[in-house]
Parts: sequence; C-alpha cells; structure tokens
Amino acid sequence: MSDSVPTKTAITTGISLAVAGLAVGLAGPKLVEKIITKMKPGGKFTGMNKPTAGARTVKELQGGDHPIQLYSMATPNGQKVTVALEEMGLKYDAWYTDIMAGDQFTSGFVEINPNSKIPALVHRDAPGGKPLHLFETGNILLYLAELTGKFLPTDPAKKAECLNWLFFNIGEAPYFGQFGHFTRYAPMKIDYAVTRYSTEVKRAMDVLDKQLERKSYLCGEECTIADIAWLPWVRCLDVFYKASETLELASFENVAAWRARMEARPATAKGLKINSDADGGVYRNYSS
Repeated sequence: MSDSVPTKTAITTGISLAVAGLAVGLAGPKLVEKIITKMKPGGKFTGMNKPTAGARTVKELQGGDHPIQLYSMATPNGQKVTVALEEMGLKYDAWYTDIMAGDQFTSGFVEINPNSKIPALVHRDAPGGKPLHLFETGNILLYLAELTGKFLPTDPAKKAECLNWLFFNIGEAPYFGQFGHFTRYAPMKIDYAVTRYSTEVKRAMDVLDKQLERKSYLCGEECTIADIAWLPWVRCLDVFYKASETLELASFENVAAWRARMEARPATAKGLKINSDADGGVYRNYSS
C-alpha cells in the first residue's frame, strides 16, 4: 500500500476523533474524554499521558536495608543509574516500577519525584544527615560520581569535557525516544516525524562516532559517567527499537566497538539487567 493511501488505523482514528468532536457539542468535554480514552487514538500510552501532575493513587513504596533505594525499570534511563550503581560498587535496593501500570503516579513515588518519571532515588545517608530525593538521570549520575569519587575526572578541564558529553546525552536522549515512539509505538505512521527523528538520531550517532575515533571511551582511555549515560540509549536503538538496518548502525564502526567494550564490563552487563525480567526475573526487584 502506498504511503499516500490512508491506513485502516488512520481511518479508524479519524472517525474516532470526529465522533469525539460531535460529542463536544452534544454532551460536553467529560463525555469527550471518556470517548477518546475508550477509542485510544494515542495508542498504548493514552492512559499514561495526561496534562496534569500529581499522584493518582495512594500507595507507599517498598523499602530495603541499604542506604540507597532506587525505584526504576530497565528502560534506557533506568539502566543509566543501575549501571552506575554497579560500576561504583554501591549498596542499594532496586524496586521494579512498572510505568505501564502507572506505578510512577502513586503517592509514594510522586513524593520522591513530582515529575512522575523513572528513575527516582532516595539516599538515606546523604551529606547533612537527612534523606535526599534525587531524580533526573544527569543529576543522579553526577551526584553518585561525586559521592564516590569514581567515573568523573578530578582535573577541572577533563571534568568539564566529561560533562559536555553527559549533558549532550541529556539533551539528545528525548530525540532517541521520539524516534522509537514514532517508528515502533505510534498508532499510525507519520512520515514527517519518522524522517525528522531518524535524521537527528543518525546525526547524533555520527557525532559520537567521530568523537570515539582512536579513543576507548568518550573522554579518552577512562570510562566516565558520560559513557554510562550514552550506552543504554545507543543499544536501545538495536535492542528495543530494532532499528539496526533502518539507521545503518553498522556504519558507525567506532560506536560499535565502544558499545562492545562497554558491554564486556561485568558490572555494566549486570547493571543493564537490574529491574528487568532478564534471567527469569531474578533482577526484577534486586538488592546488591
């Protein structure tokens, strides 16, 4: 079928929205919301995305004995933190947080992260003697690196370079996520969106590939939190989004060699499994 011919999904969605529009005049916005939710024009994420913040259910979080409590799932952003925790040798309890079931909207989770996004972390023994709530992966990685003195250069210039690549990831990761959404999960194909995000992801991969020329890691010969931040998103393009051919990932030879190098690190390999169903689910909830 030609891309110019409406798909069955697109036609169904159009009818659904037309019915919803008619309902606005007949019964008001509350009925419209019910119709849209029922027909799910936004796909599997319809129930997750709402224009309001805050807890939707009352539920306390589980807790373990270790100083660090992590509430997460093995998405690329979640894997950044579990890889860091394993590589840094920290003691932690990691609790599986099912974002598709809405665990991130419980009162306990929202208390830690008002933005209702994984990962969220509590450090019970934070400097100052009070529990510290942490969210946003760049902030968590930087905090853990400074806490342990690991995976962050102490030389000011080298530290600044490391943070260049860390924050490049923080800014670029949403583009990778939008690529995955519009190529794998969106209820209809939108050529403009697919082209836009495919192009940007390939551009970012080329930036990484050029940086990794004649280097073992992004900032030289030592692994840093910049590498830890980038690995899950790079492998996601292949493992989760199944886009190796679409994005011609094999053409980024330096990135491929770096990825293999990172995945060969035992602590990294283990960290990628935490809060997932890998190996029969033994890592779903995990205590170090």
